[in-house]
Amino acid sequence: MKPAAFDYVRAESLDEALSVLADAGEDARILAGGQSLGPMLNLRLAQPAVLIDIGHIPDFDRIEWTEDGVIVMAGARQAALLADEALAARQPLLHAGMPWIGHVQTRARGTVCGSLAHADPAAELPLLLSVLGGVALVRSASGQRGIQAADFYAGMFQTDIRPDELLFAARFNALPEGAGVAFREVAERHGDFAIVAAAAVADAGGVSLGLGGVGDTPLVYRWDGLTLDLARDAVWELADRLDPRSDPRADGAYRRRLVKTVGLAVVKHALETRHAI
Repeated sequence: MKPAAFDYVRAESLDEALSVLADAGEDARILAGGQSLGPMLNLRLAQPAVLIDIGHIPDFDRIEWTEDGVIVMAGARQAALLADEALAARQPLLHAGMPWIGHVQTRARGTVCGSLAHADPAAELPLLLSVLGGVALVRSASGQRGIQAADFYAGMFQTDIRPDELLFAARFNALPEGAGVAFREVAERHGDFAIVAAAAVADAGGVSLGLGGVGDTPLVYRWDGLTLDLARDAVWELADRLDPRSDPRADGAYRRRLVKTVGLAVVKHALETRHAI
């Protein structure tokens, strides 16, 4: 199929993109890498009146390392972040999780912020942002605000971004000193969206476990003081309390079993790789 007709705006600056967005509102869509939006346009699942291309805004592909974490601008490709020399040492959970995203070809075009804004509950980057307690930085013609990851996702393919706002950057928070991390997922084929993805961070106070593909948004749970000998009971009790969604790829019961196995595996690995501070 071909997309429905739309007006195309190649924004040369952030101010220009925000100005067009302020006028068009809900009738506009933002194009960055296009790896999610392109298929939606072709299938006419998205039919915007105006398509605002932000992929040519100068210096909009920056990746900035700070003491608080890493700030990824809206034009930065997934492949660029994964190839960053600082990633493995400074953001090991991102380094562990990002190779599971799509394929080399899609990561070369897809942007980090584009995946975050698309809000697929089975996607890796929304899960990673949530587990790391990151912040979505959005801007409109009238101002800027930061949205905590816990408040950013409102439902399947839904975020707290307003019609006149653009996700211009995201901050993935730095890990606590000595934290252990782990990421694993199960999918039909490598590169497919996860049936269940699990990410864990073990710090001096306990363990955070994030789950993707289970609900309509990424789910994050915290156990203070969790130890290896208590991990199995904690994760299995959590899995039994969940009400995982069912779809043509897997039913809720199968997802619950995956939480017990994959979730426990990442929690144990995170605890085993945690270092004394």
